[in-house]
Amino acid sequence: MASVLVVEDDPVIRTALIEALGAHGHTVRTTAYGFEALREITEGAPDVVVLDLGLPDLGGLDVLRMARGVSRVPILVATARDDDAEIIRLLNSGADDYLVKPYSAGQLAARIAAVLRRSQAASGPVARRDVLRVADLTIDRTARTAHLAGAELVLTRREFDLLAYLAEHADQVLSRKRILTEVWRQPYLEEPTIDVHLSALRRKLGERAARPRYLHTVRGIGIKLVSTP
Repeated sequence: MASVLVVEDDPVIRTALIEALGAHGHTVRTTAYGFEALREITEGAPDVVVLDLGLPDLGGLDVLRMARGVSRVPILVATARDDDAEIIRLLNSGADDYLVKPYSAGQLAARIAAVLRRSQAASGPVARRDVLRVADLTIDRTARTAHLAGAELVLTRREFDLLAYLAEHADQVLSRKRILTEVWRQPYLEEPTIDVHLSALRRKLGERAARPRYLHTVRGIGIKLVSTP
């Protein structure tokens, strides 16, 4: 069965969903917070997410859009509204399906089974590993590993996220504000936060800011990871 992440701030509903999904053989993790949900999606790699829109720290729609920036995990959105405009907005923002409250445990289980079938069919018989290759760098976002010329790099979680994001946009100059928004999910952090992690990455890539190989700073604009060092 599947690993399900339930994002719901109502403890009564969370408990009911744990019991209902557990009865269908699923493994369930839960959180009441949007930022915690994003961490679980990137680090815990659930098979499917059930996302409520009313969260205390971050809007469910924002969680959905941010999750789509880092993961292809199937996401079922629970909403209290069933009008066309709401449903279209959810689907256009990256939802794979939706549930209108109140919904039954049987309906939820059936929807989960349906999105998993679609996800597996789209992936083919063997799931594609999300691997990025830039010159001598190989970054596996599924396994969360990075290698340079075959040697594994020992990276912190944030260093890996930053390197993977730069590799995904290789040869593009990315502003610090964009990186803070897309990687840190906190656009109002101080920009020197990025410089600290860049400095650590440079050391691990065996380069210096004065003589960069992969990580180039474009003064006054941003940072890029080059594909032809």
